[in-house]
Amino acid sequence: MQASVDTIEAYYINEEFSLTDLDHGAWNDARPVQITRYWSGKEAPTTRHLEARVIWSGEALSVSFICRQAEPLIVSLHPQCAQKTMNLWERDVCEVFIAPEACTPERYREFEAAPTGEWLDLAIHQTPLERATDRQFSSGMTTAARIASGEVRIATRIPWQAFGRAPRAGDGWRANLFRCVGSGAERGYLAWQPTLTIEPNFHVPQVFGWLRFNP
Repeated sequence: MQASVDTIEAYYINEEFSLTDLDHGAWNDARPVQITRYWSGKEAPTTRHLEARVIWSGEALSVSFICRQAEPLIVSLHPQCAQKTMNLWERDVCEVFIAPEACTPERYREFEAAPTGEWLDLAIHQTPLERATDRQFSSGMTTAARIASGEVRIATRIPWQAFGRAPRAGDGWRANLFRCVGSGAERGYLAWQPTLTIEPNFHVPQVFGWLRFNP
């Protein structure tokens, strides 16, 4: 059966494994999500495409990104992973936006992970007039990354405490996935569900797709 273009199927695992095991078989069991378009809906060059896979357990949600990398990395020369890195979105990064309450997608969590292993977590409330951001939000997220020839792999694990509750099998949360890559005029902003704004903008919860928790 072909997956819906607006639904990510999260694969259930009985027990966690080390996040640094980026080649663990559980990732292969999860259905891949192809991210090939910019926020505008325009197709991105194949050299910037990426694939995401999502798995979940009784403890946490985990997301893996496999990114094609044919250009110089835009990363910090002095990365630190002991605490969140503000403005991480200004460099190469993969992002996960998740709203656990389907009826209020404007209240969501933002998680970012870089090829260096740096990370950022934020709690967002988007209103018609402003975007309120809780920069003190602490999710307990962890990350792992590996840079290889022509490819970058990034994984992040987010404990359910970040959302205030764990899902049940069959639940559907709202979500979107993104990648920022490159620099200057050639910088690219890829989105699983394009936001279709005039300027690059990921913060459009109205277009979030669905994250479905399979049993």
